Amino acid sequence: MTEKVLAGRKHGMAVLIGGILLYIAAFAGIIWGAGDGDEIAVPAVFIPSMIYFFAGFLPFLGLKVIGPQEALVLTLFGRYYGTLKGEGFYFVNPFCVAVNPAADTHLNQSGDVKTEKPVVAVQGQNGHVNVGFKNGGKRISLKIMTLNNSRQKVNDCLGNPVDIGIAVIWRVVDTAKAVFDVDNYKEYLSLQSDSALRNIVRIYPYDIAPNVDTTGDGVADEGSLRGSSEIVAKRIRDEIQSKVTAAGIEIIEARITYLAYSTEIAAAMLQRQQASAIIDARKMIVDGAVGMVEMALERLNEKGTVQLDEERKAAMVSNLLVVLCGNHDAQPVVNSGSLY
Repeated sequence: MTEKVLAGRKHGMAVLIGGILLYIAAFAGIIWGAGDGDEIAVPAVFIPSMIYFFAGFLPFLGLKVIGPQEALVLTLFGRYYGTLKGEGFYFVNPFCVAVNPAADTHLNQSGDVKTEKPVVAVQGQNGHVNVGFKNGGKRISLKIMTLNNSRQKVNDCLGNPVDIGIAVIWRVVDTAKAVFDVDNYKEYLSLQSDSALRNIVRIYPYDIAPNVDTTGDGVADEGSLRGSSEIVAKRIRDEIQSKVTAAGIEIIEARITYLAYSTEIAAAMLQRQQASAIIDARKMIVDGAVGMVEMALERLNEKGTVQLDEERKAAMVSNLLVVLCGNHDAQPVVNSGSLY
């Protein structure tokens, strides 16, 4: 289905004014043509005026008001008639019908076109009639919208359950495809976003893991959900776009809004991260302590402050490492004797 934009139809105001004037003329023709007696004085004026008085509302059905960044898809007796785009007051065939299967579908997103139409409901035992309003209208929003689907629990490439959520920024670019090529383009987008998210997340580990190929080139890399969020988001965006092009939708951007281990393994993974952090810190402390001991021995030998044999050097190294690598402050012991 190819979109056909109806141009040059902004005659709504002229038709409205003309219709009102014709109604006034018809009312005057009825009065003048009827005459004062029981018989019609001027049938040639009275009969057309009466016909227009009862059927003159039909042109008003073809008046359409379109706001900025809105569109209206029209069908005429089941065939696609065209699309109205751009703000203005339009006049089209009065028998055209607006079509939008997703008009009453409001996802967790911004930018939906929400118009109000009255609805009458009878409630209560006494038959009270309540008049309210419900969301309706057939206009399609052409604005940039943001879809926030519910967070999903997905297993990463290592089998760890991960809770992840994304925000998809999108807009409708082809109204004919959006209305006629899919049943409900909003629900279609939501389902395709969930599917693309699962397909991409299962390729990556949550954190950097050895011997994992995330690019598909057969070489292990350091890709991860936490460290490569920009790359992951771009792949999710491309995956969604490949699925929703048939629905006339453009995906502008996809962003990860939430990422965490699932609650059942979150505590264990936190302990693992803490242990890894402690090991890395200890390695850094030991490397620094060894360097300080080497520097101390070199300074003592250069200045000749004290002559130490191998056994005393070993004792000095042991004491310095204990002091530098310990978790608590050192408790010095003064030795007044000799080691021998």
